[in-house]
Amino acid sequence: MERRALGKTGEKLSIIGFGGFMLNRCTSEQASEWIRLAFEAGVNHFDIAPEYGTSEEMMGPALEPFRKKVFLSCKTAKRRQGEAAGELERSLKRLRTDHFDLYQFHHVTRLDEVETIFGDDGAMKAFEQARKDGKVRFLGFSAHSVEAALAMMDRYPFDSIMFPVNYATWNAGNFGPQVLARAQEKKMGILALKAMAKQPWPKDADRSAHPICWYQPMTDPDEALMGLRFTLSHPVTTALTPASSTCLKIALQVVPRCTPLAPEEVEVIKQKGLTTVPLFRYQAKD
Repeated sequence: MERRALGKTGEKLSIIGFGGFMLNRCTSEQASEWIRLAFEAGVNHFDIAPEYGTSEEMMGPALEPFRKKVFLSCKTAKRRQGEAAGELERSLKRLRTDHFDLYQFHHVTRLDEVETIFGDDGAMKAFEQARKDGKVRFLGFSAHSVEAALAMMDRYPFDSIMFPVNYATWNAGNFGPQVLARAQEKKMGILALKAMAKQPWPKDADRSAHPICWYQPMTDPDEALMGLRFTLSHPVTTALTPASSTCLKIALQVVPRCTPLAPEEVEVIKQKGLTTVPLFRYQAKD
């Protein structure tokens, strides 16, 4: 599988990343099966977070045989120094590892969160101490708003950003271009979320096949290929899979065909995106 540089870190990650949320509520046998499937297909980036239910407990033993050969990233939603340091220790224990390759602030959304992170008792201090102690190698964040993403990048030289890069949010939601441009300026690694997100769940939709995915994922291989090609045609490092083992298998199936989009294809996808309800929107303030 193709690998791309993670910003200035010197690391190269597979263009498909394993989204660990899919392991929530699965069995240990399923966790081992899906992780082995991804690893053998060339995936070397595995992402996890304590907010993903039982996913950390499931990933730990399943990933352990491959730990030295993969890039493991984790996140915390804690914003205070002591809380973040404590959660890091719990995650390391669950993942059966002595360090994370990348540790990230999870879903930063509001500007007051940014202020707390960088405050006197902010979690940024825990992050920097963990890096000094060798418990994490690189530092990053994920963001669910343009404002928070730009503010975080302006406050600290993070190694990476995790952010939605999706054909509908990009075109119909005006959500993504500003962040991608700033991250490129700073030569950061860009971990793309929601490449295989179709739309918000329609009312009364049958969610039984994807019970832990909060949006409707792409399960048609041709549609998934379109979504991945759109995302990977941008200067991102990797596209993370949704909380669905079905989507993981589809991504691994179609990724060999993820060629760059031709100009006429860009226009077709733009028009499709403009008629789709986006998961996120950005309304620039005057």
